[in-house]
Amino acid sequence: MSDRGLPEPRRLGKEARDIDKEAPGSAEIMLTFATVDAGIDSPFAWRRLGAAVVLATIGSVGTWSVPVVLPAVQAAFGVARGDASLPFTLAMLGFGVGGVVMGRLTDRFGMLAPVLCGVSALSTGYIAAGFAPNLMVFALVHLLIGLGTSATFGPLMADTSQWFTRRRGIAVAIVSSGNYIGGVIWPPLLQHFVSAEGWRMTHIAVGVVCALAMLPFVPMLRRRAPREGGPAVDASHAAAQTAAGLSPNALQAILCVAGVACCVAMSMPQVHIVAYCGDLGYGVARGAEMLSVMLGFGIFSRIGSGFIADRIGGVATLLLGSVLQGVALFLYLLFDGLASLYVISALFGLFQGGIVPMYAIIVRQYFSPREAATRLGLVLLATLLGMALGGWMSGALFDLTGSYQAAFVNGLIWNLLNVSIALWLLMRAAGGPRLGEARLKHAQL
Repeated sequence: MSDRGLPEPRRLGKEARDIDKEAPGSAEIMLTFATVDAGIDSPFAWRRLGAAVVLATIGSVGTWSVPVVLPAVQAAFGVARGDASLPFTLAMLGFGVGGVVMGRLTDRFGMLAPVLCGVSALSTGYIAAGFAPNLMVFALVHLLIGLGTSATFGPLMADTSQWFTRRRGIAVAIVSSGNYIGGVIWPPLLQHFVSAEGWRMTHIAVGVVCALAMLPFVPMLRRRAPREGGPAVDASHAAAQTAAGLSPNALQAILCVAGVACCVAMSMPQVHIVAYCGDLGYGVARGAEMLSVMLGFGIFSRIGSGFIADRIGGVATLLLGSVLQGVALFLYLLFDGLASLYVISALFGLFQGGIVPMYAIIVRQYFSPREAATRLGLVLLATLLGMALGGWMSGALFDLTGSYQAAFVNGLIWNLLNVSIALWLLMRAAGGPRLGEARLKHAQL
């Protein structure tokens, strides 16, 4: 036995071969025992997942705070609405670039380092925002806030994918749902305190809460993920890439294009539903309610997509979600009644919520776990660029046409690109992804 209580690799291999000669299937039992001892699919992995969900929920405040405080900040600094939106843009930039940086830290040092950096960045950023003397300083510190938020999204998904084999899809979906759970909890909470205490005290309080509430859960992430390795695992990833007929970097590029495409389509309702309802005469409050409904149903979508991915694979689940997202976008073109918009918004959330987590499953399936967090960070950066591009394009098309109809059509076109990529990967592999996933599971077991 090694000093960590794990069987020595060479001895394990010899024992597995000897037992396999004696009884079919006994080698798998031996390897399964080693896997459980290493922590994969273990009770500890599920407890760790619980801590990760809490961290993801609290850390998502960086995504949701700016829209809530925007009117108060705009009034305080006496600036235009476009200028007051700059903090959100910089927060998303910090989120996207931070995902790659934090992913690299995760691949090299495990989750402890990026999460500690994330907590420090969130706490420092929000406290600094509360004391910001002008809009430019307020906007710049949101780069730091976005960086902190990034540590509680992509890296947690990539890390979680390494702690599970049999239930990898549902585990990744659960941790990714923390972002949407935060979307349900944080906006009303922030709005209450902004109205009662002002936006400055609210930001300072959020910074203190992030430190006090997140740090107790950080020790659960101290232990590094079990690292499967060796020729069998490397061969499984190579086989999956070969089945797709792509080099690793080419596959990375394809996934990034898919991420941009799906999120350009996704951004139309998420970014403009409030303004759309205002234009239809229903009022912006109704639009805000629809957005909340959309995010709420997105939680069910993310968890449900995990169950589906464990059965049909990440690429097939991505394809399913993208097709259904296109259906919901098409329904927006056909119906604009108040009741129908509530229903379609719920359907949109139910259909699209599971799309982004599937990239974590696909990256884990096709690439080595030693670079999974960095690879996923690049794909998530592409999705954020897609959200930014789609939000701008929808507004520009509205300005040109005086209607959101062209914007919905534009979203459908981009969604078709994502569907085409997912279908192409599925057809190109001809069973390769699922076969590669099976080999990977066997190597881990």
